[in-house]
Amino acid sequence: MNTIGLVAFALVGSSKAIREEFDLFGVTIAGLAMAFAGGATRDLLVTRVPLALQSPIEIGLGLLGVGLAIALSVVLSSPETHPVTLISDAIGLAAFTTTGAIVATEAGVSAFGIVAIATINAVGGGAFTDILLDRTPFILFEDFYASCAVLGGSAYWLVGTVGAAGSAAAVVCAVVTVVTRLAAVAYDWNLPTVQNSGRLSN
Repeated sequence: MNTIGLVAFALVGSSKAIREEFDLFGVTIAGLAMAFAGGATRDLLVTRVPLALQSPIEIGLGLLGVGLAIALSVVLSSPETHPVTLISDAIGLAAFTTTGAIVATEAGVSAFGIVAIATINAVGGGAFTDILLDRTPFILFEDFYASCAVLGGSAYWLVGTVGAAGSAAAVVCAVVTVVTRLAAVAYDWNLPTVQNSGRLSN
């Protein structure tokens, strides 16, 4: 799951930077930030050295995602909105949500901790990348995105609570996350804002 997430998120982060016309160094940094920032935060929360600092394979997988993003930008006019990128993003979200939930469970944190760490693992990299791109992290004001990770992490905890094997909980977590994310993209789901809620009440 971690391998899938690294490649997929590096691809998405690099695609964002390519859209903003970053140079190759900037594209690489943005891609690696999206791939590793969430996982590094997760590891710090459970007091362990981030995996990105332990294994060169991790960096290699991130660079593979960067290379794929550059290749897509050559053959596609809008790689950041192409179905390949959108599906990769959904898969990466599911993979990192599941990885975060597994790591949190192994660390022995509470139910809230499992959901929180799963969500941070999933969306932390994207939020950090948006800051590098000089914009407000999109998970704070648009799209049904972080909510998918919350649902996935909650599903992992629920399945584990009823006594199912860890592998079953991981599968359920990944499926819930990726299905809700793809549905959100297909049907343009968004959480309501305070302004919209006020208009409805009036």
